[in-house]
Amino acid sequence: MPKTKKAKPDKATKKQKAPQGASRAEAGGPDPADEKGVDFARAWVEFPDPADDEQVFRCDLTWLTSRWTCIFGSGCQGIQAGRADDGCCTLGAHFSDEDDEKRVAGHVARLTPELWQFHDVGTETGWVGVDDDGERQTRRWEGSCIFQNRPGFPAGAGCSLHILALREGKEPLETKPDVCWQLPVRRTYDWIDRPDDTRVLQVTIGEYDRRGWGPGGHDLHWWCTSATSAHGAGEPVYVSYRPELIELMGEEGYDRLVELCEERLSALLPMAPHPADPPLLAQVKKKR
Repeated sequence: MPKTKKAKPDKATKKQKAPQGASRAEAGGPDPADEKGVDFARAWVEFPDPADDEQVFRCDLTWLTSRWTCIFGSGCQGIQAGRADDGCCTLGAHFSDEDDEKRVAGHVARLTPELWQFHDVGTETGWVGVDDDGERQTRRWEGSCIFQNRPGFPAGAGCSLHILALREGKEPLETKPDVCWQLPVRRTYDWIDRPDDTRVLQVTIGEYDRRGWGPGGHDLHWWCTSATSAHGAGEPVYVSYRPELIELMGEEGYDRLVELCEERLSALLPMAPHPADPPLLAQVKKKR
């Protein structure tokens, strides 16, 4: 697993860019009742980074203890109408910086036609494109990211870089662009000036909800983090996303987060549960 990079105030992960102007009220669209919106009570915790006394973590316990899970290929409705098989890969992925692109390129070089459906296209004419603002991203091909294998492909549908990692016994975060493995966890940075004239870097770890996509996020066809159909997993996010959270926070920061999440879950009825999660009473009975 790659070494966790120290958080830098000038290097926040770029937002994905959602299409603007698309209507969510199209015929045959998702059931509006499936999504619970983005404005609701949340329980936050702030604690010093055990590995860096100039940094503090601010974590969304409502999200991190929720029972969200990725349902790609198992009920995911996709961010664009009529393209459920794409999941959130329709637009391709923006690179966070040159290092991100260079790292991904090293793994792309190991992809074979057996693992990557569009290997011939990608190797002959390129797998990097630019958006309308000239920013580099994975190229879109036939309506979605060029690395996405379509349903029916022998190696499996979904990201070929993800499949490569699993075949090699690696974590997918090692082979995929930063934004792809971080979703739906969002990390942001803010310098905080304290009353005693000290300054600390606040690293926020939370839910990558519709707002994380920018102004067009509210017009996504469907988004999973607030959808009841994507909640109900056996493990909470802080457990299922352990490798990713360690990469984002470092091992010591993650260990402290685990303690705080477990304290929250030990309460009979934790305050401010995620509205898309199964009813709390059902979870309590399940624990017993």
